[in-house]
Amino acid sequence: MRFVIAVIIFSVVILIHELGHFLLAKKNHIEVLEFSLGMGPRILSTVKGGTRYSLKLLPLGGSCAMAGEDAEDDGPGTFNSASVWGRIAVVAAGPVFNFLLAFVLSVIIVGCIGYDPATVLEVTEGSSAEKAGLEAGDVITQYQGYHIDLGKDLYVYTYLNELQEEDTIHLKVKRDGEIKEISYKPDVNVRYLLGFNRSDANSMTVESLIKGMPLEEAGLEAGDVITRINGVEVPDGAAYEKYLEKHPLSDQPVTITYERNGLEYEAEITPREYRTPVTGFGYNTYSEKTSGFNVLKYGAVEVKYMIRTTILSLKELVSGHLGMKDLSGPVGVVDAIGDTYEQSRNEGTLMIWMNMLNMAVLLSANLGVMNLLPIPALDGGRLVFLLAEAIRRKPVNRQIEGMVHFAGLMLLMALMVVVMYNDILKIF
Repeated sequence: MRFVIAVIIFSVVILIHELGHFLLAKKNHIEVLEFSLGMGPRILSTVKGGTRYSLKLLPLGGSCAMAGEDAEDDGPGTFNSASVWGRIAVVAAGPVFNFLLAFVLSVIIVGCIGYDPATVLEVTEGSSAEKAGLEAGDVITQYQGYHIDLGKDLYVYTYLNELQEEDTIHLKVKRDGEIKEISYKPDVNVRYLLGFNRSDANSMTVESLIKGMPLEEAGLEAGDVITRINGVEVPDGAAYEKYLEKHPLSDQPVTITYERNGLEYEAEITPREYRTPVTGFGYNTYSEKTSGFNVLKYGAVEVKYMIRTTILSLKELVSGHLGMKDLSGPVGVVDAIGDTYEQSRNEGTLMIWMNMLNMAVLLSANLGVMNLLPIPALDGGRLVFLLAEAIRRKPVNRQIEGMVHFAGLMLLMALMVVVMYNDILKIF
C-alpha cells in the first residue's frame, strides 16, 4: 500500500508539471505529438486531436513531446514556429504549474490543521534572552536577518546555520502589534563527554564513537560493552544515568571497564569539555487553526517555505556542507513517502491525508525549483537559451544548443544512477 500511495503522489506531481507544458503548447498552437505518464514501453495508448496519450510501464516520470522541439524544424505547428515569448511560456509552465499545485494543496492543509507561527513559548529564567527583554508570547519575525514566517522556518535556518559562541543573536519580534528588536550573546552549556553513542537507551553497548573524542582515542570500538565506571557497575542505561547524576563527569580522569569478545579491558579516560551555545528560548512548531483570508495567505507562506528550504539545501550542497549521500532520487522519494505513510497510520486518517499532501507539496515545490535551475536539458537550461534569443532577437545556433542539452542530459543521467544507487543502499 505504501508503494502504491508513493507512486500515485509522484505521478500526480509529474503529471501536473507536464500538463503545464501541454496546455501552454496548445495555447501557442504547437503540435503535441505525445503526452505520457511514465517511462518505457506503452501500456495504454490512444490518439485524439493529433496527440497520442500514453500510460507507460515505469510510473516514475512523464513527458510532453512537441513537434520540432529538439530539431531545427520551424514549420507550422512546430515548437520553433511559436514566438520566443510563447516558447518561454511553454517551458516555464511546467515549474509554474508545480508551484500552483503546491499552493492548492497547502491551502487544503492550512484549512484543515492550520499553520505554525514562530511564537516564543518559554524563555529560560536568568538567561541572556530574558535579560535582553524577550518574553513568552513574542512572535519571531526575523532571526539573524533571516525573515521568519513559520516556526519551521526558524528550525531549518538554525539547523543549517549552527550557532557559535562568538555570535550575537539578533531577533525581531512582534509584541502587541509592534515590532521590537532584541540582541544578545548566547548562553553556553558546558558538559563533559566520553564521546560515544549507545545502541539504545537501556543498553551500554557502544553503537558508534564520536571522532576525536576520548573513547575513540583510547581505542574502544563499536560493539564494545561498557560494564563499569571507576569500579561502579553500570549494567544498563538506567544505572549509567544514575551514576552520572551522583558523579557528574568533569575534567578529572575516570577508569572505564569494558568487554570485547568475552574479554575485559580497562582504559583511563579524561572526559572532554563540550560547549553548546544556546538561544535561551523555546518556540512553537505546532499548528494553530486559522480561517478566512489567512488560509490563502498561509497557504502561500507554506509554498514559500518549501521553495526557500529547497534553495537553502542547494546552497549547502554547493558549499560542501551537504554531500552526495544527502541527495535523494525517485527511489529515495518513494521510500520517504512510504515511511511517512507508515508513521502516520497511528495518528488517524486525517493526519495520514495531511502528511501525504505535505509530501506532495514538498515534492512539487522541489520539482519546480530544480527544473528552473540553469542546467542544460532542464527547463531552466532551455530558458537560458530562449532568453538569450529574446535579447539578441535571433536564436542561438540550434545545433550547438542541442549538443549542450544532450551533454547535460548525459550528466544528469549519470548523476541519477549515482543517486539511485545511494537510495538503494539506504533502503537495504
